[in-house]
Amino acid sequence: MKKRIIIGLSGASAVIYGIRTLEHLRALPEIETHLILSQGARVTIPIETRYTCQEVEQLADVAYREDNMAAAVSSGSFRTDGMMVIPCSMKSLSGIANSYADNLLVRAADVCLKEKRKLILAVRETPLHKGHLELMLKAADLGALILPPTPAFYHHPESIEDILDQTIGKALDYFEIEHSLFKRWGEKSEGRSSSD
Repeated sequence: MKKRIIIGLSGASAVIYGIRTLEHLRALPEIETHLILSQGARVTIPIETRYTCQEVEQLADVAYREDNMAAAVSSGSFRTDGMMVIPCSMKSLSGIANSYADNLLVRAADVCLKEKRKLILAVRETPLHKGHLELMLKAADLGALILPPTPAFYHHPESIEDILDQTIGKALDYFEIEHSLFKRWGEKSEGRSSSD
């Protein structure tokens, strides 16, 4: 049986994280992706990337409108392996943390929490004020994994894609999806020993 993952793209900056996640998952026949683009994401995608919203939707197996509250992913009886909101805006975080499901992205995340399914929130804002931090703590208390797109450099990234893929790889690890998107800590690099 295929692993079924919901991908939510909010209007936060760095929407390329969600797009690249879809590209990687599309290459895995054992994964079925269900995409929700928020209205904010529809504004951000053409501003920040070379993609159209239609091209992004075509990367998923199924795509839903944010206002389609009757979509399959709005019900706990529709079984999924969980959801990634990548990137997650503070507005979406607030809706999720406070169970204010006024759109499908927040409703699908709320379903994951109530059904005890995996939920990643790749929160994207800086600097953070106390309200942002309290919302992240509240979401974590409800069962979400807070995974900010924070770059690491131990794998010696050579491109922006390498930096993106390290965060995406961490998200795929949480869903137990095999990948080789980055070199893990302790793995030897060409020309370098692990003790360098």
